[in-house]
Amino acid sequence: MEDAALLRPPDGAALVFTVDFITPIVDEPEIYGAISAANALSDVYAMGGEPQVALAICGFPEDELPHEILARIFRGGRDKAAEANCAIVGGHTVIDPELKYGLCVIGRVDPGRELTQAGARPGDRLVLTKAIGTGIAAQAIKSGVLSAKDRACAIESMMTLNRGAKDAALAAGVRAATDVTGFGLLGHLHQLALASGLGARVDGARVPLFPFARELAEKGQVPGGTKRNLAYVEPHLRWDGPVAEHERLLLCDAQTSGGLLLAVPAEGERTLLDELERAGVGSFASIGELVESTPGGIEVGGV
Repeated sequence: MEDAALLRPPDGAALVFTVDFITPIVDEPEIYGAISAANALSDVYAMGGEPQVALAICGFPEDELPHEILARIFRGGRDKAAEANCAIVGGHTVIDPELKYGLCVIGRVDPGRELTQAGARPGDRLVLTKAIGTGIAAQAIKSGVLSAKDRACAIESMMTLNRGAKDAALAAGVRAATDVTGFGLLGHLHQLALASGLGARVDGARVPLFPFARELAEKGQVPGGTKRNLAYVEPHLRWDGPVAEHERLLLCDAQTSGGLLLAVPAEGERTLLDELERAGVGSFASIGELVESTPGGIEVGGV
């Protein structure tokens, strides 16, 4: 379940390969393209790498949308990739009844600096670098119930590259990482802990949430993917007392272009938090630790 494939040539830097694409979660073509690009580039950052080149992938319903929309989507993706110093050098578009766009990305990572899900050790602290709630935001946008201010907040987060978080992680000696996307926070943590042969403890009260997320979850504005995430990871969870369903769903919310989940040695935690602040990362928090326990099992308290 690594975020990307690593190719290690006999000499020089390792290469990171990944592909990701999504359907629209906003109406503006350029913003959709930018979010899709940031989401795909995130897999390279999660491996400790720097994106180099990418190929665009697009399914387009040409009988329903003008080609101008396609051009604007590609423009948004191109500009976001350029922000990452990554050139989009080609791609492939097919006629498709459902619009989708993303990138196949190749990056590089210096030898010995790869971040994998299997690299964590007992006692490593867990640090999350973006707020949770973009799945709920996407559902609320589609339902027309998200305020303009909250919508802008969610879009800004999804469009923000994880480059600063990656640089902070490498500077602080992070040993394992993943990005929090479709499987939600607890789903991705389960995969990381399982790969490392460890269990995890999470303080739910310390997980950063968008200001609107809890209220909307209480009102049932939760996407189907989030509910499937909870069903997937529930057998591996132990809650510290009774927890309302909407609180459990929040920690499993299916993210788009979410933050990095970093496992850092205890002695490097302060350095990591300082580096994240120096890099201007907005909503980071230390949310738990990895422990010797049932591999992939997660204890959740503070909810």
